[in-house]
Amino acid sequence: MQIKILFDKMSIDKEYSIGWGFSCLIDGKILFDTGEKASYLLHNINVMGIEKSTIESVVISHDHWDHTGGLWEMLSNSPGLKVFSCPNFSVAFKDKVAEYKGSLIECSGLTQITDNIHCTGEIMGVYKGEKIAEQAIIVKTENGISVISGCAHPDIIKILKNVHSNFPDERLYMVFGGFHLKGKDTRSIQFCVDGFRELGVIKAGPTHCSGIKAEKLFQKAYGKNFIEIKVGQLISL
Repeated sequence: MQIKILFDKMSIDKEYSIGWGFSCLIDGKILFDTGEKASYLLHNINVMGIEKSTIESVVISHDHWDHTGGLWEMLSNSPGLKVFSCPNFSVAFKDKVAEYKGSLIECSGLTQITDNIHCTGEIMGVYKGEKIAEQAIIVKTENGISVISGCAHPDIIKILKNVHSNFPDERLYMVFGGFHLKGKDTRSIQFCVDGFRELGVIKAGPTHCSGIKAEKLFQKAYGKNFIEIKVGQLISL
């Protein structure tokens, strides 16, 4: 199964728009998060030669501007598009999806999106002293289970343990996306790296809000199995 990185802070060349946020396309039909701005997302979609009409649904990890920025333009172009969210997303978010005629699906727990692709459903965390709801994507292939995270506000290890509890007989193959480690001290980041190892994660790709320090520590720990995430990149799971 192939993942196309549509938005992030670095790209494979200058042709792509970059910025703050994250977005990727899974199996050519499931959009996970939409970055900070619609024009950036649509530009990158066009550069990669992706036909927007093939996108069947959008999964939003959490209700923050840098992950929902391109959603409204996607809904404008495709009324009725499925939007997978969490029950505790804001009323404003839900009302706006309705305004743009999206088909809202609220995921309280593990939810199948299509064959071999699920979202974790709502996992609660805390951000700036307030509760926050977030979900991640789970992709099952012959290599095992891979997890794509938007920001991991609830804690990436907590998310991975949730995934493992739902798929106890599957190995964790690849985990990438935002790990929310930016600004954390070395000890806290190393604890996270060690947690990945203990859970048996084969390949790791911290990006977005993970922070440079975390990227370097994961790279040191994972070596050839470290995945550097860049816009325009194709990842095979």
